Amino acid sequence: MAIRVKLRLRSRLSPRSELSAVALVNSGFEADTPQILLPDAVARRLDLSSHMLEARIESYGTVAGPIRLYVLPSSVEVWIEEPDAESPHVVCDALISDVEREILISDYLAGELGIVAEDFRVGLWRLKSDPGERVRRSYEPMRF
Repeated sequence: MAIRVKLRLRSRLSPRSELSAVALVNSGFEADTPQILLPDAVARRLDLSSHMLEARIESYGTVAGPIRLYVLPSSVEVWIEEPDAESPHVVCDALISDVEREILISDYLAGELGIVAEDFRVGLWRLKSDPGERVRRSYEPMRF
């Protein structure tokens, strides 16, 4: 199991485009800015695909080797969506992949959202704003 959280995503390039989704908290996805990796199908649903001419193409190192991703800086607003809590809203860079099938949250974005990992193996986490005894369970993966 891993830590997956329920997010609300809103495009800043097409403000009426918004969706709820489950995303994997990836502590190995190190970034210097808040970043979220989106499968191409999610980028289309957020109407980011119509802005691909504005995107930079950057190379990223992965366990499987280098991969090229489209980067749209400061293009998505993200927040945790829980029945009893909401995280801060964070503006982040969207990295768009035609290979990945799951949304990935960078270490930087996880910190900005206030995600605290309790146990990666069994998928336990909490928000920084939660009382100390409050522990949340990971969501099931969502593939696009």
